Amino acid sequence: MSMTQNYHTYREIRQQPAVWRDAVRLIGGRKAEIRSFTDKYLNEGYAVILTGAGTSAYIGDALEPALHETRFKGARAIATTDIITNPQMYFDSSSKVLLVSFARSGNSPESVGAVKAVEKIAGEVAHIFITCNKDGQLAQMHGDNILTILLPPATNDLSLAMTSSYSTMFLSCALIANIDRLEQDIPLVEEVSSCVEKVLDRYEAAIRKIATLDFKRAIFLGSGPLKGVAEECHLKLQELTDGSVMCSFDSYLGFRHGPKAVVNGDSLLVYLLSPNPSVRRYELDLIRQVQKGNKVTGVLVVCTKNPGLDPSEYDLCIETGMPQDIPPCYGCVSYVVAGQLLGFFKSIDCGLNPDTPSVSGNISRVVEGVTLYI
Repeated sequence: MSMTQNYHTYREIRQQPAVWRDAVRLIGGRKAEIRSFTDKYLNEGYAVILTGAGTSAYIGDALEPALHETRFKGARAIATTDIITNPQMYFDSSSKVLLVSFARSGNSPESVGAVKAVEKIAGEVAHIFITCNKDGQLAQMHGDNILTILLPPATNDLSLAMTSSYSTMFLSCALIANIDRLEQDIPLVEEVSSCVEKVLDRYEAAIRKIATLDFKRAIFLGSGPLKGVAEECHLKLQELTDGSVMCSFDSYLGFRHGPKAVVNGDSLLVYLLSPNPSVRRYELDLIRQVQKGNKVTGVLVVCTKNPGLDPSEYDLCIETGMPQDIPPCYGCVSYVVAGQLLGFFKSIDCGLNPDTPSVSGNISRVVEGVTLYI
């Protein structure tokens, strides 16, 4: 057995296509219930709010633009950490809210705190809890205005870093948002699962090699929903290396407006390329501008298919093989596995345990020490 398989983190990254298929079956088995619940509140004009903390918040950040062609069009991502500190900035007595809460454990102080804050201020509230822990506080909450989607036990990642929990909650929300066309979309999720299985097998060794490069900072760029995925990738690498690799993320166009100052000779650049050619032309312009004007440690490109970049322009190009016409609410999550594996292997390269990388104890699997004033 490879030593990597001794780590929860590695197994949880690799299991993702399998647990995605399990989640599809779970959602499919509850189609009528989910359709009835969402119909009730969407037809009454409830605003969809996507919420969570940390990685769970980043699900919403990526889904907000990705859901634009679904029943959740217009959904807004607001982190629980923002709701708790400033709930009056987002809600008032006239608000009708369908709060979609993402939570691996369902036990972080903000998970329940945000629910209480919204119910205290908003006029009318309904909830969809998408969680991975049957014993968590969220999973134990019940009511006629609550729909709980308890994901397969394997998604309740044992490692510090959220990997399969992130991606499975992401896809589950996308399926719920498309519940009216579930039969059409199930084959799309199967396509995503199959493509990611091939990526994991084909590129694992190459990503491990990239992780051995001597970089001290990493920059992840993405457009639209992929900016949200870049946000998650930047956290995975930073937390799995206990902060020894400092990371940032941005959109390609936004990166030009000052943040590009972070690029230096110690940098790894990770480009998540859009499958949309009209978007990608802006991305390729930025890539070539950076390459021309900066010396960096390495360049990693993740794309559906190499759009014509010369091998001299990158150290590794990961092609997912994803069909271009797969909706972004499903397809964009496939990019995250590159960031997850990069973080895992860089953690090992730094001499850390990827399952518990925080030597100082600054971060923990479930956040503690937050006093709620609600």
